[in-house]
Amino acid sequence: AAASAKSRTDGYAVQRSEREWAYVLSGQQYNILREGGTERPYSSILEGEDRPGNFVCAGCGTPLFESDQKFHSGTGWPSFALALDGVEVEDVNPVQMSLAGAELRCRTCGGHLGDVFLDGKLFLNTPAFKSGKRFCIDGAALIFKPGDGSTEVYGDTPPPTKSASLPSFLEPPKINAR
Repeated sequence: AAASAKSRTDGYAVQRSEREWAYVLSGQQYNILREGGTERPYSSILEGEDRPGNFVCAGCGTPLFESDQKFHSGTGWPSFALALDGVEVEDVNPVQMSLAGAELRCRTCGGHLGDVFLDGKLFLNTPAFKSGKRFCIDGAALIFKPGDGSTEVYGDTPPPTKSASLPSFLEPPKINAR
């Protein structure tokens, strides 16, 4: 769905040249927001972000999602059940929407965000079960603004690496010194 023929510039309130976009965005943000790229699963720190707050566009700051609509889909990308008005959904026919989803863009700057799918009912005990939708978002397209006013978290930040510890059954036996 990211290969939509619609311009990412024409008709949007925030207008910048591609050179300006390349200057204000990180390489990963530019690839996603301006070129419609996709990040690797589990490559954004925002996939694991669970604090109250809002997720805004990394390109222009438009509010896109509220944290109470975020859930863990197991896909490796931040997932939401509902979007705010700042999200534009590609107009596709119902068959494509059912099978392949539709592209999502920022309504203010035209930046590619990810895709929406109609598989929300698969995620029991999540907000998506009620909405029937899963907004699958590239974390690098977002900035998280915590509700408590603490430091913003940029989605192009990789998650912390986990220590390379062995599973307990592979740990060597403990030897007690006398």
